[in-house]
Amino acid sequence: MATPHFSSALPAPAVSTAYPMAKPGYGKRTTPGQQARARDDFALLPTRERYVAGFVDHLPDGASMSVKQLAKQLPLYGQQAISTALNALSVAGHLRRVRCAVGAGDETRWVFRTFWSSTARDNEWWNTYLATETATETAAPAPDTAPPPPWVPAEEPPPAGPEGPAVPEKVPGPTPMPPQRTPPQAPDAEFAQPAESSPAYLALARLGRDDHRLGLSADDCTTLEPLAAQWLDRGVTTDYLTSTLTAGLPAQVDSPVGLLRRRLIDKLPPRLPAAASTPPDIPAPTHRLLVECTDCGRPGPPEALPDGLCRPCHTAHSTGGQPSPDPTQIAAVKAHMANLRHLLKPV
Repeated sequence: MATPHFSSALPAPAVSTAYPMAKPGYGKRTTPGQQARARDDFALLPTRERYVAGFVDHLPDGASMSVKQLAKQLPLYGQQAISTALNALSVAGHLRRVRCAVGAGDETRWVFRTFWSSTARDNEWWNTYLATETATETAAPAPDTAPPPPWVPAEEPPPAGPEGPAVPEKVPGPTPMPPQRTPPQAPDAEFAQPAESSPAYLALARLGRDDHRLGLSADDCTTLEPLAAQWLDRGVTTDYLTSTLTAGLPAQVDSPVGLLRRRLIDKLPPRLPAAASTPPDIPAPTHRLLVECTDCGRPGPPEALPDGLCRPCHTAHSTGGQPSPDPTQIAAVKAHMANLRHLLKPV
């Protein structure tokens, strides 16, 4: 007689029909080629990760994958526990967070996805899949032709009478005069904005929408616009400018305008001769896909984020503590302290 095996993991709660869906361009995306669901899926994971993975696996494509929404649906764990579980699922090969540039020219914007695989994949598989056009097309938002979600109320038709829908009866009367258009009021000079902003200004203004740590005011964008324009004058694209300014950000940015000014000055690319420019018959790629660190959100190419984590977060996850400080930073601090001690010595 076979002995039944009961899993020690908590059963994942059923997905509510009112679970919020993400905006177009965001949310969960299922990878192809997965094995059929089985009872022992995620059996090798710890109890908490198995519980979260079972819930995420049954979410439909396009469902919100934010830590806040998942914590609302999984009352056994808070947001910090859910975030830690997602990091572990990334290391186990079940998910990757990505951002994809869609559009063309100055209309380029970033969309965000969380790729999910119930079948655990290694880094080589993820790197190969995320480099394919299929992954880029999956990450790009679909056209806004889908019907509204079920929680959006439809317009109510007029009440129907015994002969059909009620039609308001026309009452004869004088012909109404066409409405007189009021000329638009000119805005105050202090709050007036230019009719057309430059590509450099728009690229700086969108940084705060891509990463909240780089939120700039209108004055900040105007101040940094000449520096960013130098990059575009040297032949780089706004995508290249954006990725360079947002790569490798610290966990906390106290002065976004100061940080970006230094990067715009220090990382200014060289001016290439006209002969070395890309031939016009070779089209530039229209889509790029970057992987985000599952923990801190730092973007980078897939091969630079093994297990879906950047190097500091990967070190912290491996050691179970805080990431080890950079040796160059330690040396700089020691040199600074030695200089202070020298200045404080009595003459």
